[in-house]
Amino acid sequence: MEQTRGATDELPVDRLVLIDATGVVGRCRDFVQASLAARGWLDDPGEEQLAVVEDVLLMTSELVTNACLHAGGPSELAVSGSGHGGLRIEVLDPSPEPPTLRPLAVPARPGGHGLRVVERLARNWGSETRSEGKAVWFEIDRA
Repeated sequence: MEQTRGATDELPVDRLVLIDATGVVGRCRDFVQASLAARGWLDDPGEEQLAVVEDVLLMTSELVTNACLHAGGPSELAVSGSGHGGLRIEVLDPSPEPPTLRPLAVPARPGGHGLRVVERLARNWGSETRSEGKAVWFEIDRA
């Protein structure tokens, strides 16, 4: 895990480079879990905090899967603080196309629900154009 300082805030940023990576969803979940542990999110957590951690891992899986399916695969994953003890997860990919919410689908039908899950669980989410594609991100507060 590489830890750097962000340009706009003094909180550490953990980065995982994913170019030509295999097993990328599992690797990203493991990386985020390790980052959460290093940030103290897993120090004697209560039931509510454990639920927040599971939400973070689920949303990470959804964004990484979307990058794999629709954007040529993720190139980097970044975990940073969002202030007030919160967390920001960014998945970078080479596609300049922003993600779009699909129309509400039949809940029992697989696929098309990932961004809806992120929209419901995250405090905030969105995408930003980057020099080599985009970053899709979410923010969540600690329980």
